[in-house]
Amino acid sequence: MAPRCVQLLCTLAVFVAILAVYFPTRHARHYVYISPEDAVKEIVLNRQEKIPKNLPNCSYNQVLLTSKLIDINEIGDRQKGFITPKRGGEYEPSGCIPMIKSAIIIPYRNRSEQLNIFLNYMHKFLQQQNIHYKIIVVEQNDTLPFNRAKMINFGAQYALGLNYTCLILHDVDLIPLTTGNLYGCTYRPRHMSSSLDTFRYNLPYLTLFGGAISILSNQFQSINGMSNLFYGWGGEDDDFYKRLEAINLLPYRFAPELSKYTMLMHKKQQVVDNKRFDKLENSLENMSDGLSSLNRKYSVYLEDLYTKVVSF
Repeated sequence: MAPRCVQLLCTLAVFVAILAVYFPTRHARHYVYISPEDAVKEIVLNRQEKIPKNLPNCSYNQVLLTSKLIDINEIGDRQKGFITPKRGGEYEPSGCIPMIKSAIIIPYRNRSEQLNIFLNYMHKFLQQQNIHYKIIVVEQNDTLPFNRAKMINFGAQYALGLNYTCLILHDVDLIPLTTGNLYGCTYRPRHMSSSLDTFRYNLPYLTLFGGAISILSNQFQSINGMSNLFYGWGGEDDDFYKRLEAINLLPYRFAPELSKYTMLMHKKQQVVDNKRFDKLENSLENMSDGLSSLNRKYSVYLEDLYTKVVSF
């Protein structure tokens, strides 16, 4: 084949690849979502057991209904001005009784720069929402490929022992940009990061269920958490979705104006789970693997801004 023909074919192939990735109609642009007005009714509220006298309940309607967009360029500037949390990264508002108690669970390994940005940004973000929260960073301490789902299970197990009723499963490189993205749980699991800048704020596909997720603790337990079988990149989120689908607990999303995120720059994980499709074929048969099959081998350290759970 003549060199010119080869060059034309290569150019065409690149063009088709770009269209496949970036052309807007590829995305699930018109997915069903819940408006801010209806989102108010979807938040699960719980009264604290020990109720201080002469304090009103914290209200969350205004958080949802007066959401503001944070400029990406202001992320660095927002890394200050928060109240120092309790050791271990726990905070409760003092001016009202929090009706939301959330454990923010971060699966983690070798992302110190992003973790520093995330912690300083999120403490201010979360404190402005008047919720009771604790940030739990779960670090994988072995030489195996990263197992994101297993780290989430370890964090959830620890949070369940502390009676947290709401779990926020959160990648360390995602930063929320809308103040109305309330870090509490809803009556169904919620895909919180459905409007992400790396996808041009479009939803890639309707069953996407990763990045930042909120789920009630009892719902997470009812599906035995996430599968521990996925080492390396890919598969665990789709398996998670299948588990929820099996018990008719399909996730939903809030409106894009409440769900905007930016992704911090980082080196992409190179190790891919080549057996992920085979594992997904057997998702429902493998539901006995999850929270109940953890080896229980982890250590807990209370750091200044977060609790570190290290698995072995």
